[in-house]
Amino acid sequence: MATPPRANRNPEPEPTGVSASRIRLGRVFRVESADYFLLLGTTLFLVVFGLVMVLSASVVQSHLEDESFFAQALRQGLFAVFGIPIMLIASRMPEKFWMRLAWPTLILACALQLLVVATPLGIEVGGNTNWIQLGPMQFQPSELIKVALVMWLGLIVTKKEALLGDFVHGVLPIVLVGGGAIGLVLLGGDLGTVMIMGSMLLGALFLIGVRLRLLLPPIFAAIVLFVIVAVSSENRMRRITSFLDANCESGGTGDAISDCWQIQHGSFALANGGIFGVGLGNSAAKWSWLPAADNDFIFAIIGEELGLIGAIVIIAMFVVLAVALGRVLRGARTPFGRAASAAVLVWIIGQACVNIGVVLGVFPVLGVPLPLVSAGGTALLTTLFAIGIVLSVARDPEAPARAAARAAARKSGRPAASRTAR
Repeated sequence: MATPPRANRNPEPEPTGVSASRIRLGRVFRVESADYFLLLGTTLFLVVFGLVMVLSASVVQSHLEDESFFAQALRQGLFAVFGIPIMLIASRMPEKFWMRLAWPTLILACALQLLVVATPLGIEVGGNTNWIQLGPMQFQPSELIKVALVMWLGLIVTKKEALLGDFVHGVLPIVLVGGGAIGLVLLGGDLGTVMIMGSMLLGALFLIGVRLRLLLPPIFAAIVLFVIVAVSSENRMRRITSFLDANCESGGTGDAISDCWQIQHGSFALANGGIFGVGLGNSAAKWSWLPAADNDFIFAIIGEELGLIGAIVIIAMFVVLAVALGRVLRGARTPFGRAASAAVLVWIIGQACVNIGVVLGVFPVLGVPLPLVSAGGTALLTTLFAIGIVLSVARDPEAPARAAARAAARKSGRPAASRTAR
């Protein structure tokens, strides 16, 4: 008769203090899904890449405005230092937490946007009233509305999942409430942000399975509203006509030079970069030739300093980010997970396509930053927060149980069950 194995008389003591914390943290992240790590790794790469490019693109303007070459880069780095932990904390929260937070966040964000458009607290930048000044803080409530819509859409889709095939009782209430929040941003005149938010709302509904015929009425209404708002503003019409006018290529005179300046010098920067670029930090366009070099037109600086190769790399990373978000969307197990992942996918990838398209001359100047890369603290924080929500969806729900089983097996001296055994 075989004798049972003897227990280890000198078991290895459990680590304590900092070592134990590091081991527990390693176990937590080691058991997450591949989609989780793909999304997390791509996001961190884009954030670090963005910090480097903001430092390079902003040194001249930062010195002119703040008498410090690194002021803008340090501000962006500070927001990244806060944003990355916020993203990781958000990734540990259950979806019930986000659903409880959805309505309060949406109401708060809309209230702040009302302060922007209806009180002297609103600040106009570039013809758009989209900023608010509260004491020493200046931020964009419209970015908070984006995150609120992600959570709110997940909540409403969860509650109305059975009615999404009905326009009146399913789709229309979502469009009315979401459109109302977007309309507050439209009152501030930021048409580019409104386009991204409208696409996020309707695109997410389409990706989760709402039939296109039910979305056509709000799509047509949005197009009509866009045209009305565009033609009602002289500044926007000048941007559109300058984009369509061949003078943007040949030079033009008078107002045409001013209207085409940013488009032309963005193209000059890309052309100057060639295939391999002029070298990191050696951009000529950032010497006050290209407006918003560290923000809306940072892709032009990437193309100039890192060349076609650098531009292709950054485009490829957004393609990888789209694949990661798409995999999370496909693997989501709940209506909230599918709706939130779809909304963030359309938001970030759509905004990246618009930003890059503007620099390449595919679209008129719309004034939207490149997500995770451009300078802008509010945009970076909210984008990382939204990705944290998607990371919480990407987490393997069985991972903690498997980790606990392996830990118990190690303590008892028994081998843990293999994956094939399950």
